[in-house]
Amino acid sequence: MSKDYYIIPIFVPHFGCPHDCVFCNQRRITGLSTDVTQDYVKKTIEEHLATFPKRDIVVEVAFYGGSFTGIPKEIQRELLSIPLEFKNQGRIKAIRLSTRPDYIDDDILNLLKEYDVDTIELGVQSLCDDVLYESGRGHNSKQVYMASKLIKEHGFNLGLQMMIGLVGDSREKSIFTGKEFIKLRPYCVRIYPTLIIKDTYLEKLYHQEKYKPLTLEEAIDISTDLIMLFEYNDINVIRVGLQPTENINFGKDVIAGPFHPSFRQLVESNKYKILLKDYLDKLKLDYDGKDLTIYVHQKNISNLVGQKSSNMKYFKDRYNFKNIRVYKKDLPKDIVELNISNTTLKLDMKYLTGQYVKGI
Repeated sequence: MSKDYYIIPIFVPHFGCPHDCVFCNQRRITGLSTDVTQDYVKKTIEEHLATFPKRDIVVEVAFYGGSFTGIPKEIQRELLSIPLEFKNQGRIKAIRLSTRPDYIDDDILNLLKEYDVDTIELGVQSLCDDVLYESGRGHNSKQVYMASKLIKEHGFNLGLQMMIGLVGDSREKSIFTGKEFIKLRPYCVRIYPTLIIKDTYLEKLYHQEKYKPLTLEEAIDISTDLIMLFEYNDINVIRVGLQPTENINFGKDVIAGPFHPSFRQLVESNKYKILLKDYLDKLKLDYDGKDLTIYVHQKNISNLVGQKSSNMKYFKDRYNFKNIRVYKKDLPKDIVELNISNTTLKLDMKYLTGQYVKGI
């Protein structure tokens, strides 16, 4: 999403969802425990709009948390009528909501179309039925495929959310889910590593030593493969990792799991490390004692360098470069330019990604 894109989040914690998935405590995740009203929605939109720049921007209202289409229809209408009013006035551009795959049918989609909803995100989590069962999801993979098909047939943008490291999950199962997502051709996806949140059944399993969360390194590696699969197939990954809040942090409501406040940057940096390593290895040049200069689009510098220059240290140690320098350059975002002792090499990162994902 561009810098001129603004989202107004409306959290509807556990509203409309009778299921208690093993990993879920929406009140702690959202920090809210009260019902959402029309007045609350209107006030939230007005307050956010007041803080946005006055230039030409794109604003989207998004109903997050819970299962929106599980709410009684009269309440759905009440809540959706507020952003629709703002949309008709030209003050917002789009409306988005999230729900469960088993809470989608023709009647529901007709209602959402009536209120000019643009994007429907499905909390899928996995497309492996054993993982869905162990997680207490209450739906199966077939319902995901059916709901996705209906959403697209009714003309909505389809968003899909997945989790990695669930009970019974594995790297192979997560990659399978990612590849199945690609077949469904969603408008966007989200990737969430499973965290153990306070007062969930997953916390109980963890203390009973019946569940072991992914390490941070494992979560980064799996997420890196997934993000490369999605990006190579031109699917927008709009979030990787749960957003840190006052409560979503270690020492607060996160008991254990691969949490990091900058998780996506760790994943993006790992992507650069993997692709550049593969490229430099295949060149089979003598790098010992030579200088490496890297030119990259300004927005990609921090991801390429890595947190605390971790990638630069890695390449220096692996290839024994004398010096490594990184500079911004007016290049396409997918292009990285390397200069090794006056030899210039231009790398197409999308092409390298395509070569890499063949082995996933």
